[in-house]
Amino acid sequence: MWEGLDAVDWAGLRHNYGSAKDIPELLRRCAGPDRDDARAASSDLYNHLFHQGGWICSAASAALPFVLRLASVPEVWDRPHLLELVGRLASEAGLVRERERERERFLDPAWEPAWAAALPALLDLLDDPEPEVRRAAVDVLGGCGSPGASVLPGLLRRWAAEDDPAARLDLVLSLGPAVRREPVGRYGDETRALLRDLLDDPRPQTRLAAVHALAPDDPDLPGRRLGLVLEAVRDPSVELWRHAGSTRSGVRGVHHWTAGLMTGPDPAFALGLLADHPDDEQRIGALAQTGGLLARWRSPAAALLPRVVARLDDPATEARFRAAELLACLGPAGAAHADEVASLLGDTAVRPTRVGQTVHEAALWALARMNDPRCLPGLTELLGSGARSGFASASAFYPSGGPHHVVLPALHEVLVRLPDHAGPLLPPLVERLGAPTRASTSTSTSASPSADDRTVQRLCEVLAGWGSLAQPAVPRLVGLLADDRTWTAAAEALAGIGPAGGAAREPLLARSHGTGPDALLAAWAYWRVGGDPGPALEAFGREVLAGPVRHPSLRRLADLGPHAAPHADRFRTLTTDTDVWTRVEAAHALWAATGDAGTAAPVLTEAVRDLAEGTHRPVMLPALRHLTGLGRAARPAAHLLRDVPADDRRLGSSGTWRGFVQDEDVRIAVGELLTACG
Repeated sequence: MWEGLDAVDWAGLRHNYGSAKDIPELLRRCAGPDRDDARAASSDLYNHLFHQGGWICSAASAALPFVLRLASVPEVWDRPHLLELVGRLASEAGLVRERERERERFLDPAWEPAWAAALPALLDLLDDPEPEVRRAAVDVLGGCGSPGASVLPGLLRRWAAEDDPAARLDLVLSLGPAVRREPVGRYGDETRALLRDLLDDPRPQTRLAAVHALAPDDPDLPGRRLGLVLEAVRDPSVELWRHAGSTRSGVRGVHHWTAGLMTGPDPAFALGLLADHPDDEQRIGALAQTGGLLARWRSPAAALLPRVVARLDDPATEARFRAAELLACLGPAGAAHADEVASLLGDTAVRPTRVGQTVHEAALWALARMNDPRCLPGLTELLGSGARSGFASASAFYPSGGPHHVVLPALHEVLVRLPDHAGPLLPPLVERLGAPTRASTSTSTSASPSADDRTVQRLCEVLAGWGSLAQPAVPRLVGLLADDRTWTAAAEALAGIGPAGGAAREPLLARSHGTGPDALLAAWAYWRVGGDPGPALEAFGREVLAGPVRHPSLRRLADLGPHAAPHADRFRTLTTDTDVWTRVEAAHALWAATGDAGTAAPVLTEAVRDLAEGTHRPVMLPALRHLTGLGRAARPAAHLLRDVPADDRRLGSSGTWRGFVQDEDVRIAVGELLTACG
């Protein structure tokens, strides 16, 4: 097994963690008698040679024949995992090979000859006595870059002899990509005919595998054979995929994998999944795929909404929770079903997750998104008690695309969107902030024994978002200005409240005389509550001299309007900054200070340009609002975005509920821009 191992100059080769001198020991440990140590070595070998991909290191080329020798020895403990490593490397080599400009840098030149020499040993593993090893070998051959002519004969021969049901599924899936890799030789027509015939196989999962194998060349096939697809993914035999080397997925995984074949907003697949089913996993998986579709497209909501609402009465806790969470994501679009959601307010069943959210909490969130006052008693209780709940402990951000992540927001993210109900929510919120202290900049007393700094920060964000409606909180906020740990949060809240927070002028003015980075915050808040602009202008001047200007500072200076005109040259320079947030806020500040729409409009328009193509970025929302303020000077931007209201794509850059909210907010902003420029 180890012939030639010591002849390799391993110290001269590299892997993901540096010198490859440790690879021989790892290879030998993989063949050792201690199962746990062998598996640990196999895992280390995987990380050293592949890790997260991106390149084929020189150590991988040298190690390849030895890894395959290990995989061929029945006494080696972790053979399927070793073959998974080979498969990952082969697939990654194909990806790097396609990127011509990166090929020389990221693909070790020894890989191609090493792979060609290793292929016969891999093909021999198709006849291994262990089904799990055969499945893994088939999976490697399906994803490698070798032409069909090299691998099809072996795969077809194995198909004729294979009796393991999961391995047969892997074979079908591997035949699909293999027959697309030219040259395919004389077995191409035979393979394509076999795959087409398998669409009528009596076994549901074989038919599904054939659809997956053929779909890349026939993208409309899954839609034409939708009945076949739905029958397979909803059949009890779908559990067979847990054993297939290519998927290793249960019901939900197969749902997600197969949903990837369905392009566009057509809800037919999701509707089929949502049909009643005795298996909890099937119903939960259906809601998962529904969430994924709704996160990408708007139009399916009309057809899917009744089916989602029906799941509010599901016997499975997870299904009820997911249905309520999806209605929260849809928010106003699902408001007609608020009564059904409200019926879950007494449902304290707990999800089987680490956080342990309840159905009751999902219903609270859904009603809040619908602006329904029936959420208020529950939210008031949470505010008053400060008890741990299923709502997130802090803001969390997930990428868009992929599966829909089912999470609840942080409590302050729920509250900030409820300004219409500020009245009943303010007393417990203010109480949660803690008792007021004497306004003084020389003390560092705690705001309250029960209000930690993070809680104060988040609740102050809510008050800032509510604006003047939060006036009853002013005395408590003035007290928070006395604490060095909480004064910045209180200043933000007071600035949002505006002139109604006039009682805070004196302590804010005192804070503005500081030399720290937050002096401008204090001076701006002082201006917002009715003070004069001088301190803010002075503080900004100090920030300019101290170093790079932060975009929040530009946003604050814009509030001063013409008073900020002395800094116009600085604003104008910053409209060409490399950071898009800085450019956007500098353009807005320049217009607010001087009325120079000619400079501001093109900068802001460029920031939102990609929205017309369906791409959303967080900076676009303030840019749109700034453009609306320009009025008719923003007509080029309005013309550019004229088709956005009819765009069916969900315009968000985040996953979870946040993407739905981003879509709503940006569409409102676009509508206001079009009206302003009409």
